[in-house]
Amino acid sequence: MEKSSETNGYLDSTQAGPAAGPGAPGSAVGRARRCAGLLRRHALVLFTVSGVVAGAGLGVALRGLGLSRTQVIYLAFPGEMLLRMLRMIILPLVVCSLVSGAASLDASSLGRLGGIAIAYFGLTTLGASALAVALAFIIKPGSGAQTLQSSDLRLEDSGSPPVPKETVDSFLDLARNLFPSNLVVATFRTYATDYGKVIHNTSSGNVTHEKIPISTEIEGMNILGLVLFALVFGVALKKLGSEGEELIRFFNAFNEATMVLVSWIMWYVPVGIMFLVGSKILEMKDIIVLVTSLGKYIFTSILGHFIHGGIVLPLIYFVFTRKNPFRFLLGLLTPFATAFATCSSSATLPSMMKCIEENNGVDKRISRFILPIGATVNMDGAAIFQCVAAVFIAQLNNIELRAGQIFTILDRTTTVVNVEGDAVGAGILHHLNQKAMKKGEQELSEVKVEAIPNCKSEEETSPLVTHRNPAGPAAGAPELESKESVL
Repeated sequence: MEKSSETNGYLDSTQAGPAAGPGAPGSAVGRARRCAGLLRRHALVLFTVSGVVAGAGLGVALRGLGLSRTQVIYLAFPGEMLLRMLRMIILPLVVCSLVSGAASLDASSLGRLGGIAIAYFGLTTLGASALAVALAFIIKPGSGAQTLQSSDLRLEDSGSPPVPKETVDSFLDLARNLFPSNLVVATFRTYATDYGKVIHNTSSGNVTHEKIPISTEIEGMNILGLVLFALVFGVALKKLGSEGEELIRFFNAFNEATMVLVSWIMWYVPVGIMFLVGSKILEMKDIIVLVTSLGKYIFTSILGHFIHGGIVLPLIYFVFTRKNPFRFLLGLLTPFATAFATCSSSATLPSMMKCIEENNGVDKRISRFILPIGATVNMDGAAIFQCVAAVFIAQLNNIELRAGQIFTILDRTTTVVNVEGDAVGAGILHHLNQKAMKKGEQELSEVKVEAIPNCKSEEETSPLVTHRNPAGPAAGAPELESKESVL
């Protein structure tokens, strides 16, 4: 009998003894079978990477044909269908994942996981910002670009610049979006403060202008409000006990059905990515002018992403888990390729959840709780990009940045998902959870309750809970306990 166990997308086999025959491991047939099995397990990854390469080749090959804007739009149509399919399932995926995840965790575990996740996201973002500022001051990307003109890059005039938003209004908008007044509207619109000008004529004849905040809504899903509502709703269902079990089962089944849809859509990803990458290459006006004009800026940003994603995050994963981080990241090639082609963090979330659970074996309760939150609040990638951009613009205009201004840059980074940071965070939390389970801590998987024969437990239960009572005549002893497993 051959035993096999799969870890991080790889199959480790141990044989009880030497095998004989044409199918033996050392024979040509055995090697062919192993290669075929390897290709089957990693077929989606190979197809996705091939789609990226084929898309780049397609775009380069078609650049010389001088396709019109309409023809480029037609070429990008299969990729547009991929984005639409991925965005279609974001809402049910995020809401159902968080509701079922919050309902399957006890209050202490939920608070512990949330605290660790927020601390991890905040510290990694701060580290990414500091790294970006340091690289920008060392490389000085704006020193060689003083002669850069907008006509060199064929930039179009976008009209008058927008009115800068006050800091207090930014925080107030964040609070308003956390508590949307209408959940249905929150699925496709986000609150944003705009400004209007009011002219006042004083008695002395002076004219004053006053900037007045105006409530507006912009296109885009209010993911912050939906995430908070789903978390609180899941905790409320947990508190209901047996009365909320049916609704928890509904959300859990809805979530599993959504993941089945994700698995189907993932097989279309290579085709969509090929046309997305090809169309984006065709839309670039002049790559040579772009690289020669902004070469140091592009190099600084890419170097920052490489150091943070290729050294810092894997090092953090290794320190906490003592496991090979690149073996962990190898199972995430498909979401990485999806993120590269779509440039959409929301579109990457479904494939990230599927791959991190199936390839890396991360607990579903952790991945479906952490990844939607990470897609909302994690901003490692934007921290690097925007900090380098701020220093670049300052150097371009010969503006000297003081310490206070640098701190302002670090404090004003926007929220964009770095999918690798989300995945590493989920992997670390999964390792900490497994370590706690081995030590017998009653954190996520097992909550001990007193066994009451032929009666329902008065403790709050979950539809994902299965009772395991010890077998044998001593099972009915009053001092024994049964375990509830949240699996």
